[in-house]
Amino acid sequence: MSAHCQLTGAKPGFGNAISHSHRRTSRRFDPNIQRKRYWLPGEGRYVRLTLSAKAIKTIDAIGIEAAMARIRARGVKA
Repeated sequence: MSAHCQLTGAKPGFGNAISHSHRRTSRRFDPNIQRKRYWLPGEGRYVRLTLSAKAIKTIDAIGIEAAMARIRARGVKA
């Protein structure tokens, strides 16, 4: 599963892990990605979305229909 959010577009960030001796090694900051299923009443079907935790809270606030409109406006097939 890729670490990309379908609603917000969140993806991994990259940086360095710095040890006590100050050696730097490459690391990845992954978003908190979850797979969640929502019922779309307008289409009479379920959709399974790959979302960050922040996007799940956004859907709770604006509703799944508005969120699907945003996802489709981004050009993501869902």
